[in-house]
Formats: sequence, structure tokens, C-alpha cells
Amino acid sequence: MTVWTVLSAAAVALAALVVHAASTAQTPVPQTPTQQPPFRAGVDVVSLNVIVTEGNGRYVTDLSSEEFNVFEDGVKQDVTFFNKTNLPIALALLLDTSASMDTKLATAQEAAVGFSRKLRPQDLAEIIDFDSRVVVLQPFTNNATELEQAIRKTSAGGSTSLYNAVYIALKDLKKAVAKNVDEIRRQAIIVLSDGEDTSSLLPFEEVLDLAKRSETAIYSIGLRSSENPSTASRGFKEAEFVLRQLSQQTGGRAFFPNQVSELANVYGQISDELSSQYTVGYTPKNPKRDGSWRRIVVRVDRANASARTKQGYFAPTTH
Repeated sequence: MTVWTVLSAAAVALAALVVHAASTAQTPVPQTPTQQPPFRAGVDVVSLNVIVTEGNGRYVTDLSSEEFNVFEDGVKQDVTFFNKTNLPIALALLLDTSASMDTKLATAQEAAVGFSRKLRPQDLAEIIDFDSRVVVLQPFTNNATELEQAIRKTSAGGSTSLYNAVYIALKDLKKAVAKNVDEIRRQAIIVLSDGEDTSSLLPFEEVLDLAKRSETAIYSIGLRSSENPSTASRGFKEAEFVLRQLSQQTGGRAFFPNQVSELANVYGQISDELSSQYTVGYTPKNPKRDGSWRRIVVRVDRANASARTKQGYFAPTTH
């Protein structure tokens, strides 16, 4: 278990007090069967995780590469690699354990455990809980028992360090860079919270910027108050805006259930989506290495179907 406490808002690298518990050794990354997408080291290739759905919400998983149209800043790009194989996943599961979660935590734990049991042997997950501090209860592993034990360790108390938790999860996933084709994994964060951030020293803008620079899709679950879900507090409205931004900018999805009993279904929907993605890549026609924001739009040649991916990326720089 690793505990993080943010000490300074100016600490860009998230200077933290780190406390190691008895076991922090990460489980070795399991080898997976060779995947089809080419691994292009040293070449500027933009890789997109794309979800395609019909109007009724059903996932479309039978498209070919010719049916995808990718635009960067309005200019159509040439798709250079394409994969609809269900690639392995590396994900961080974040659980809000602030005091307000006290009566909901047991149900939230069961829903998270149910999700973790759906992970495949080739997938990796880490468990992070956050209140006043951010605690990595379980580093990346594919051991289902260890993941379940970590989830059940969570207990409620303290305030909410949502931004710190997302920042740390993004940094952890960034370390999981593929060195060869066998280690390519789609990356995701699933974050559950029931209110606005109250104790992070990192500003939201810094966390959002890091998310936009990542290859990670963020799935947000904002648990509304079951007492009066129709009139959310000002604080929750702020949290809802934050969670929506994180998800929309990274190609994930935001959920706002009114009852904690809906969590199992929400986690199930996220699991289904993660197994219904395409990987689409292209070499940008714009050769400038100016660090500018490039907006991405993906369309598909299928009636009544729409595609969703991250909204853009920052171009590389010369240094």
C-alpha cells in the first residue's frame, strides 16, 4: 500500500509523502499473445480508442477500417493502422472513501468487486482510494484475489482529494508504456465519487491538462444524493462538471446514478464498452512540431451510427 499526501500546489511532479506498507512489489506484467497492430517506435502516430454506437446505444463492432473517417483540425487523415481485437487493458480503479460515502461504501465495494472479477488474465488493474489522502491499496496486478482484498480494505472518513487521485492514476498509467507489441494495452481510469473535490492542492486545470496529454480514457461515476437527486447541491454540480470534462476530453463516458444500487449496472456498462473498442491510428498530415492542440473528429460510414473518441491531442515539440 502506498499513501500519497500532496504537500504543495507548486509541486508539478506531485511531491508527496510516501509510506510503504509491507508489500508494494508489483506483480510482473503477464505476457499476452501477439497482437495485430504494428508497433511504431520513433514515429509520430496518433492512436485513438474509438467506440461506435447506434442510436439505441448498441455497440457496433463489425466495422472495417475503410468505414472510418478521421479528421484532424478539419483535414481528413489516412488511417495507417486499425484493430478491432479486444486488446488487454491497464486500468486504475479509483474509489471515493470520504466521510460522505460511509453509508454507501459497502454497496460500492460490491459493485467494484463485481467489475474486477470481469477482468481477464491479460488485463492489469490497480486500486486507489482517496479521501484526505490518496492511497494506492494495490499496485498493478492481474491477481483477482488481491484486487478484491484491496477493494474490501477501503473505509470511509475524511475529505475528498479527487484531483490528486486522478493525477496519481494518470502518472501510474504513464509508466506502463509498451516496449513492444506484446505489451500494448488500452488504458482507462474508472473513478467513483459522490461530491466535489474539497482538499486537493492541485488545481483541476492541471489535472485536465495531464489527462488530455495522456492515452487514457476516463470513466466517471458521480453518485448523486439518493435523498434529493433532482436538486443537486452546488458542490455536486461542480463535481458533475469536472467529471464530465474529464470523460469527454479523453473519450470516456460519465455516469450519474441516483441510487447506489445502480452502481453494479454502471460498472457493467463500462466493462461492456471497454470490450467493444476499436484502435485506429494515423500519421498526422500536419508535420509541425509546435505543441499546439489538434482537434480530432471521427465519423463512420454506417447509417444511424456515431463514433466517440478523445477530443484531441497536443502536437509534439522539437525538444
